[in-house]
Amino acid sequence: MPTLGRTVGLLRSLVVYHGIPLRQRRLRRLYAAFVKRGDLAFDVGAHLGNRTRAMSALGCRVVALEPQPDVAQLLRSLVGRRPDVEILEAAVGEHCGRAALSISDQTPTMTTLAMQWRAEREEDPVFSGVAWNRELEVTTTTLDALIARFGVPAFVKIDVEGGEPEVLAGLTQRIPTVSFEYLPHALDYTQACVTRLGTLGAYRFNWSPGESYRLESEQWLTGEALLRALRTPAAQQRSGDVYARISPAVTAGDEAR
Repeated sequence: MPTLGRTVGLLRSLVVYHGIPLRQRRLRRLYAAFVKRGDLAFDVGAHLGNRTRAMSALGCRVVALEPQPDVAQLLRSLVGRRPDVEILEAAVGEHCGRAALSISDQTPTMTTLAMQWRAEREEDPVFSGVAWNRELEVTTTTLDALIARFGVPAFVKIDVEGGEPEVLAGLTQRIPTVSFEYLPHALDYTQACVTRLGTLGAYRFNWSPGESYRLESEQWLTGEALLRALRTPAAQQRSGDVYARISPAVTAGDEAR
């Protein structure tokens, strides 16, 4: 039986991700720049599926991964009946197997496999209201294993609370567009993701602060330029998502150093 705190946490997620008017419309407008009808997309750390819902609405085939059993059950009830959505109850990391998932019942979005990230956040005043109160052993897979099963996606969204570098460590081939979460006070994790993607291809970067669902820079940036931008006082105000896309050619005026 779920505790009261767990029930409240899940209800809060439902309101935040599915109950705010026009949020889906803005998200679809953003994603339409990266995917088209018939594309394959992976939603890694799907939670309650607002990103899955947006990609499905754009005509994508979506593989959504969520390791928390009760969250995965809710995800199935919200988007699982769509014929273009497949839900896997699994985490994604560097290796296939099993791993300990740290769960925060009152703030389910903070659940993580990244023990070092969790330890650092426990010392961060911004996360003073988050308590990881139990662990659960879950199945893990990799992006390479998902690609072998489903094919190469056009877009991969990653939001796994500090585990983003490990997710990308399990990828050995280029994907046209990748997004991953960043935290202003944990940019070493962002740098690790940027570095990893740089070993796979000529990626250029942009970012979307908070839940704005808009790209902040008019130009696509190198990894170094992105990290400089994320260290500015304005960008340090809130977390958001980095977007990385393969650059077929660097053209004047389109990409910034």
